[in-house]
Amino acid sequence: MTEPLPEPMVVYLDWPPAALSPNARGHWSKRAKAAKQYRADCHHLTLISKIKVDWPGAVYLCVTFYPPDKRSRDDDNLIAGFKAGRDGIADALGIDDKRFIVHHRIGAYPEKGGKVRVALSKEPF
Repeated sequence: MTEPLPEPMVVYLDWPPAALSPNARGHWSKRAKAAKQYRADCHHLTLISKIKVDWPGAVYLCVTFYPPDKRSRDDDNLIAGFKAGRDGIADALGIDDKRFIVHHRIGAYPEKGGKVRVALSKEPF
């Protein structure tokens, strides 16, 4: 009999700022400031979730975007806008983000203010 897979570790993050969208047309310094703040916020939220990666090799991530409203969104723009968040998670875990194998999806319902759910696992989802 095989052992059941362990439950994934989950952290909920804030929705990425609009300035991080590839479609944003703001000044580069505004984008840089937003990226730095979002990275720090995601770092902090990951630290307080007490998630630990204590294994070598791949870290599987399932990133689910829950938009703040029902407007249609391109998944490639969501992924690009979340780059600073991904870096913040890696910073908090003390690992290189090249270890991440990521699966992205858009949640079936909007969430007030928007949220990003990140599940981490040693095994593929």
